[in-house]
Amino acid sequence: MTAPVTTTVETSGADDAPDDVLARARRQVLEAGRGLDEQDVLAVLRLPDDSIGDLLALAHEVRLRWCGPEVEVEGIVSLKTGGCPEDCHFCSQSGRFDSPVRSAWLDIPSLVEAAKATAATGATEFCIVAAVRGPDERLMAQIREGVAAIREAVDINVACSLGMLTQAQVDELAELGVHRYNHNLETARSYFPQVVTTHSWEERWETCELVRAAGMELCCGAIIGVGESLEQRAELAAQLASLNPDEVPLNFLNPRPGTPYGDLPPVEPRDALRTIAAFRLALPRTILRYAGGREITLGDLDVQGMLGGINAVIVGNYLTTLGKTPDSDLAMLAELRMPIKSLQASL
Repeated sequence: MTAPVTTTVETSGADDAPDDVLARARRQVLEAGRGLDEQDVLAVLRLPDDSIGDLLALAHEVRLRWCGPEVEVEGIVSLKTGGCPEDCHFCSQSGRFDSPVRSAWLDIPSLVEAAKATAATGATEFCIVAAVRGPDERLMAQIREGVAAIREAVDINVACSLGMLTQAQVDELAELGVHRYNHNLETARSYFPQVVTTHSWEERWETCELVRAAGMELCCGAIIGVGESLEQRAELAAQLASLNPDEVPLNFLNPRPGTPYGDLPPVEPRDALRTIAAFRLALPRTILRYAGGREITLGDLDVQGMLGGINAVIVGNYLTTLGKTPDSDLAMLAELRMPIKSLQASL
């Protein structure tokens, strides 16, 4: 499969009355289980503020019907931090920017302890992340050792996020028993050159296709608020739907000092909620995960996102930014009476 050609957004649906947009989404997504196309996602993103409550309620119905009530919990840890040669303009781990993040490696015993701590929260997924263009032999050797040590010490699914992969590397990760691989498209194909110049959107797409073909679950998501237009946000939702990933993590820009996007404003909370619901309506059967930036973007309104289509969370800290404590997220899920997905249910 080749990367899809970016479509031109028509305006015939974007100016529909809010009731028409929501009624069409109810018929197509809730009742028939078919995700919205790019044009209708754009119409959702343009809904007025007084329609947000109805929109979130519909998105919540969709997630309950097509995904069920359970919430998947995941922890992440950085095996190799900083010093990345790529120039993703939102990322403080790039070695090309004057950010405070410095290159560092995590040892295997610390990796195992992090996996144990993650499992203790009730999480079913533990993701090993490395700030690299793609893994070299040193990193692959550490992944071999780390995955084996984790699998021996704790009962949890192991995921990886190691950049762009070769066919041989994909095959080896699958053989090691890596459950899921993360490689985000980040932003729409049409906007990608404004965000990253050291590799292409098509290279990311190719790695995603290799992962799916090897039988690993594919985690592929987005970072919202990097200067993209609503049209490009809708374009990205449609491109992700075309890729059909098992999981889509939604990151919201947390502007990092020293990066080219360090002075961009955070996404407005109402726009973030519209985006969450729109992505749920585009991807009715996909795990939609709260990821980085929700704390600064939504604050206490993150509960509304949980009731607007989200059905997975990263607990604890992110790679270079602080998240909520696991206890606070688990308390939120308990208060909302959202059961945590068991390990057996995720196998």
